[in-house]
Amino acid sequence: MNQKLRALIVEDSEADAQLLMRQLMKAGYDVASTRIETAEEMRRVLDAETWDLIIADYSLPRFNAVEALALVREKGIDVPFIILSGTIGEVTAVEAMRAGAHDYIMKGNSARLIPAIERELREAGERAARRKNERRFRSLIENSSDIITVVDVDGTILYESPSVERLLGLTSGRLTGTRLQEHVHPADVERVNAAIAGPSNGGIEPFEWRFRERDGGWRILEATVNHLLDDPNVGGIVLNSRDITARKQDEQTIRHLAYFDALTGLANRTLFNDRLAQALAHSKRRGARGFAIMFLDIDRFKAINDSLGHGAGDDLLRLASTRLTDSLRGEDTVARLGGDEFLFLFPDVDDVEDAARLAQKLLALFRPPFQLAGHDYHLTASVGISMYPLDGADAETILRNADTALYRAKEQGGNRYQLYAPAMNALAMKSLILENSLRRALDRDELTVYYQPLREIATGDTVGVEALVRWQHPDLGVISPAEFIPIAEETGLIVPLTRRVLRTACAQMKAWQRAGIAPRSVSVNVSASHFEECNLPQMIEEILREEELDGRHLCLELTESLMMEDAEASIATLQELKKLGLKISIDDFGTGYSSLSYLKRLPIDTLKIDQSFVRNIPNDSGDAAIALLIIGMAQNLRLSVVAEGVETEAQLAFLRSKGCNIVQGFLISRPIPAEEMTGFLQKNRADATR
Repeated sequence: MNQKLRALIVEDSEADAQLLMRQLMKAGYDVASTRIETAEEMRRVLDAETWDLIIADYSLPRFNAVEALALVREKGIDVPFIILSGTIGEVTAVEAMRAGAHDYIMKGNSARLIPAIERELREAGERAARRKNERRFRSLIENSSDIITVVDVDGTILYESPSVERLLGLTSGRLTGTRLQEHVHPADVERVNAAIAGPSNGGIEPFEWRFRERDGGWRILEATVNHLLDDPNVGGIVLNSRDITARKQDEQTIRHLAYFDALTGLANRTLFNDRLAQALAHSKRRGARGFAIMFLDIDRFKAINDSLGHGAGDDLLRLASTRLTDSLRGEDTVARLGGDEFLFLFPDVDDVEDAARLAQKLLALFRPPFQLAGHDYHLTASVGISMYPLDGADAETILRNADTALYRAKEQGGNRYQLYAPAMNALAMKSLILENSLRRALDRDELTVYYQPLREIATGDTVGVEALVRWQHPDLGVISPAEFIPIAEETGLIVPLTRRVLRTACAQMKAWQRAGIAPRSVSVNVSASHFEECNLPQMIEEILREEELDGRHLCLELTESLMMEDAEASIATLQELKKLGLKISIDDFGTGYSSLSYLKRLPIDTLKIDQSFVRNIPNDSGDAAIALLIIGMAQNLRLSVVAEGVETEAQLAFLRSKGCNIVQGFLISRPIPAEEMTGFLQKNRADATR
């Protein structure tokens, strides 16, 4: 083609401009271009030179395509103007077209770019051609990238341009002599007939229609019609049709993304809110029934995402979405709000028992295992329910109450549903108050570290102490760790809280060493949130260095379930911690689901028997058997074993007889402040030297 083309490129990226130039040259254009990126530059080049084409990035740091378009219109320049963008939305694109842009194309869609440029250049030529003779007109339509069709008053095709071969796969001339209506989608025939029968003294508004291509499919065309029956150069009705199939698909995609979740294909929050508004309007009419709203999220979804990767997490969400969708009635709605949170609307469900049965049905969908990364995973879910009008009269209240009910279900351990009750608002408010108070407590140093001794059964020596955080609220009094630790976990405050406990415990241990009364080690519980931080070993190394404490005197206590969430990652992190000399203890052992093969690989030093198994020994044979099993396992693995929650002499005697090394509990001492623990250690040291 080697067509001369002067192109003005409004683009802040030199690389993008060069890519555009290569595409034009590859298409056969002999291009002379100038790249600008500010309004001042554009005014200058528009005054100084003439252009065949302007291509503008929609958004630049100091300029944008709409402003550039305004400058072109201000100067009365009639030149094809095409917008490129990687992020333009449907509404913005429509506004740009209304402002005078000739087309918009998503960046990277090279399949549309060159045809669009050819089309706009061709249309510019066609506008000029109308002021020239028939030979020039014929030349333009022969080379048009659009389909030029000339028909008579009955729709018989007198001429079609060669572009039918490229766009529709039809041999040029094949359609001549046939009626246009034979090739049109049945639903669009009436529209085409109306265009052909339009006024003889002018054109009609552009219209869309579908034309059958060679493989039997349908291409979407946008046509303008001109009645030139009296024009001696034409003698017919001219349809100028551009292929807008790709654009319509883009628009459909944009509309779909506006209302549906890209990952699962479920409704998104916007569509759900629309459906909820409709349900409210319907239910408020006289005699209409209420409805149920349910929040659902997958228990321990974060563990799957973190251990198997985001790809497996996405697979799980897609599998769960399919199960949830297949279980619904046609009038029900399920939406994904993000993460693993799903929201349901059940119209005409205003009975609490019916809602409970639906929730049980949703939970039952999670009983079959999910296959992820080649393995079966058994998962559960939690559901919160609110009812209209029982639990609220407007959308915001109903949704908030369902969310509150979900929180309560999770708080109770998950794998359950929870109906909303007004008392939950009070619980949620208390939780919010505690969260705000906890943030202030960290700033005001209201949290105190207590210590509970660990006694060696054989010698009676205090061989360690466990650091336990306590909170004396200035207004609410003593707040149990059972209340504030879950809130700290949920809000991320557990990280600075644990860091403070670690630093305080290490400093206190160093002080006892200087006084000559220190036990072997101080133990600190580390949460899942903190353990998952990649910088945990680095942070502990820093604390040990600053407090001048040897790592041999610090023991980290980690829960069994935490270790098993991602055993391979746990092993790697523990090995880094062991390089610092730390002792590692598995807390609450026996309450999780440890794999013995992994347990053998974990670089640990101690197993702690959970107090729930110690409480009823030696009277409960089941608890006694579990305690014996853990003691035997520890001995076989050459680990030390600690029994926590020891409160009676009978429990102590049983544990001594079965080979338990160390005990901890109220029989020895309650958790006490550092000052009291200092006295306790001094007395223990004095007793040992007698």
